[in-house]
Amino acid sequence: MTISFEGKVAIVTGAGGGLGREYALELARRGAKVVVNDLGGSRDGTGHSDAALKVVEEIKAAGGEAMSNGGSVTEYEQMVEMVAKAKEAWGGVHVLINNAGILRDKSFAKMDIADFNLVLQVHLMGSANCSKAVWDTMREQNYGRILMTASSTGLYGNFGQTNYGAAKLGLAGFTKSLYLEGAKNNIKVNTLAPLAGTRMTSDIMPEEAFKAFDPVNVVPAALFLVSEDAPANVIMGAGGGFFHTANVTMTRGVALHGDDRTPEGVAANFAAISDRTGETVPQSGSEQSMAAYARLSGN
Repeated sequence: MTISFEGKVAIVTGAGGGLGREYALELARRGAKVVVNDLGGSRDGTGHSDAALKVVEEIKAAGGEAMSNGGSVTEYEQMVEMVAKAKEAWGGVHVLINNAGILRDKSFAKMDIADFNLVLQVHLMGSANCSKAVWDTMREQNYGRILMTASSTGLYGNFGQTNYGAAKLGLAGFTKSLYLEGAKNNIKVNTLAPLAGTRMTSDIMPEEAFKAFDPVNVVPAALFLVSEDAPANVIMGAGGGFFHTANVTMTRGVALHGDDRTPEGVAANFAAISDRTGETVPQSGSEQSMAAYARLSGN
């Protein structure tokens, strides 16, 4: 079955280049009306350009419908205005891909706290601002698809990217609660961890890898995760034609009683506590409490 976005309105942030541009182009090819949002700054978040306008021109030249938006995801009111313009023009907003981001890489010892904060503001708060701006509309429509952009740095760590990692794992956590709140209104929320050669990674990836991980190869995962039949609460990694899912798991754990409930008792039982045999993938935080009650009851 062909995945179509006919009749859908999509917002893609950071869509002036790289991954966002590819998402916007393919959404338009598949029938969506697309808001191409991009502040147009450099990868450290400074400056401006007309990148979004160029992508809109590409979409229109191919027969699609699109509008550009130069608002900053860090400014909530600008995102509210962006959503209002999309609704005015096309009647609603059905898809949001939170893709905008910047880098301020340094070891934690050398990093200014301002650089830590700015990366959190753009990635984490930027995604919260955009999601909040579309939330009421999606609830009223009883339909919404939201995609957060995480990273292997957030999921697994990377030297020199403590700010980026904190923001990206925060987005995976944001998804895990937001999908629960959206479920009754058919709003599905997912997380994508892309592997892509873009201006964000141009001097990090070796040239051969940069070419192999063309952003276009991430598009199938992104569009699946915002499609009508998408799952929810999925963390998917994608790059170069490789796709995988990542999960936050919970071991069966151990119930300690009496004199064993000490730091020494935890140390003595740590191998059993961390044994991954029979681990689960909780779908909400309440499952931790349920597991604790079960173990303490002897189950």
